[in-house]
Amino acid sequence: MNHSSIGVVLMSAGAVAAVAGALMYVLPGPGLPALVAGLALMAAGAAVRITDGRANR
Repeated sequence: MNHSSIGVVLMSAGAVAAVAGALMYVLPGPGLPALVAGLALMAAGAAVRITDGRANR
């Protein structure tokens, strides 16, 4: 598995966690930690994709 696909997996998991966290934040439940974790995963995935794209040039 190359770095680009790891970035996609991280961003996908982050998007799912962010949506779940947002829903739990709106509905009664502890959604803020899941929302923050999802956003952090998406940022980490984007960073992996960006640095991998620059390394391949």
